[in-house]
Amino acid sequence: MKVRKAVFPVGGLGTRFLPATKAMPKEMLPVVDKPLIQYAVEEAEAAGIEEFIFVTGRGKSAIEDHFDYSWELEESLSSRGKTETLELVRSWVPAAGQVAYTRQQEPLGLGHAVWCARHLVGDEPFAILLADDLIQSRTPCLKQMVAAAEETGGNVVAVMDVPREHTQRYGVLDVASDDGRLAEVKGLVEKPAPPDAPSTLSVIGRYILMPQVFDFLSLKERGAGNEIQLTDAMAKMIGESPFHGLRFEGTRFDCGDKLGFLQATVAFGLDRDDLSSGLRDYLQDIVNRA
Repeated sequence: MKVRKAVFPVGGLGTRFLPATKAMPKEMLPVVDKPLIQYAVEEAEAAGIEEFIFVTGRGKSAIEDHFDYSWELEESLSSRGKTETLELVRSWVPAAGQVAYTRQQEPLGLGHAVWCARHLVGDEPFAILLADDLIQSRTPCLKQMVAAAEETGGNVVAVMDVPREHTQRYGVLDVASDDGRLAEVKGLVEKPAPPDAPSTLSVIGRYILMPQVFDFLSLKERGAGNEIQLTDAMAKMIGESPFHGLRFEGTRFDCGDKLGFLQATVAFGLDRDDLSSGLRDYLQDIVNRA
């Protein structure tokens, strides 16, 4: 099963990061020196994705500009002999024709955002990546998922166990069987109250789905929060094709949350050879003075 296309829903307003996101998309917030959306695109590319589909909204033109050539910047770098920086700027820009954009005119939920990409995806399996979920791992998370999808031949979502009191923040799996890595799914519940959650195994922002999900999203049925929920459409696919949750290797940071964003910045900074020593010394100094 070849997964060639990935959808990036980037139409959200980012209200939890105001005023920083008043004029800048939340997906452009930098962790160390790369915006969140670039981490997501690089993860997709490492997994073999060939076409990148962005579902945008008003005020998101900075994302389009980021994944394009900047002739003035490149000319300036070239004339000043900054060849390494120039290559760095060019190295992650997708090739011509690999990127497409479509608009989500109304904020009707994640399911609606994915549905807006239906004509660009077509009739083939595809990935969905939420840039808010930044994953640090030896093997990119989506690459792990592609391998799992080839193994199982169906839908795969990235999952992790969360504290039961947090289940109302996630789509939660009702598990048929579980070998510690792959959990076979028999049901999905969107944002259940902790006493009602069928498990604590929760979906985070990585999906590989069969195109049949668009049939259910096209019904535009409202769910939790009066929004069109992707989880509800996925639940209707169970039984039609294999459906599994993958416990991925790596650490997930919720960068839609301020604390999670700060934690990600520290973790990715410590993982950089050019920054780790100074950052570690600074953090140790803070601890000693506390």
